[in-house]
Amino acid sequence: MRYEGTVYRPPSEASSLIIQLTIGCARNTCTFCAMYKDKSFRIRNLEEVVEDLEMARQYYKRIKVRRIFLADGDALIVKTADLLYIIGKCKEYFPEVERISVYGAPKDIINKTPEELKQLKQAGLDMVYMGLESGDDQVLKEVRKGVTAAEMIEAGQKVRAAGMILSMTVISGLGGRKLMKEHALNSARVISAIKPEFVGFLTLLVEPGTPMYDQYQAGELELLNPTEVLEETQLFIENVDAEGTVFRANHASNYIPLAGTLNGDRQKILAQIQQSKKQSNYKPENFRAL
Repeated sequence: MRYEGTVYRPPSEASSLIIQLTIGCARNTCTFCAMYKDKSFRIRNLEEVVEDLEMARQYYKRIKVRRIFLADGDALIVKTADLLYIIGKCKEYFPEVERISVYGAPKDIINKTPEELKQLKQAGLDMVYMGLESGDDQVLKEVRKGVTAAEMIEAGQKVRAAGMILSMTVISGLGGRKLMKEHALNSARVISAIKPEFVGFLTLLVEPGTPMYDQYQAGELELLNPTEVLEETQLFIENVDAEGTVFRANHASNYIPLAGTLNGDRQKILAQIQQSKKQSNYKPENFRAL
């Protein structure tokens, strides 16, 4: 396999074969994000991608590849016919594969018709990872996400309607102190409207070299302390209505690990939050990472 630049993948794809269908991120404007800065976006030549699949099959001759993740940042920007071709090649070279997944930018999902998304699902695209980051329009505007909460809902519902598994992420603390309440409540509203199979919480880490870091250094952004992060998470959990959605806040960036299934585990999660707030047993800052 050949990889260009730093390759990123969701934590749950740690054991997956990663194949770069695109290089970089087509938008790459989010103020908090330090990913894909070492490359310019492009869609790879499809035959190069097929060559990578051939090389991977040779390398994993005696190993069954159960999962394939098509990188980089937004593989769904690729034309549907080309995606169907690559998914077909994944199945051809790895007939044992059980799951093919991608990152899906909201605008790329919206630009696909319901019929196209159903075609992709039927061909073998099983799972889409979509970064909500926040369900609040003001937060989304300030971090330059490039979409509205309404567009997030439209994209998420289209993925669900196509029958694909949808995993979404929210970033705790993204609105700072100024928009803490709005971030929590409106994120709960968007997740409630979509009801994805999975929702994962990360906690904001302001990285040097990003526009958000410059804002923080200039005193334009007040970060939440660990207790405030948990208060924000508590507000989300109290207001979200997404029966059956698996909730996880066990990323390396989180101050405490939380896990459960909504809505049934609501009280258990809230009790964990209250206990941690009471004991102030938070992960030290130098142990947090992306």
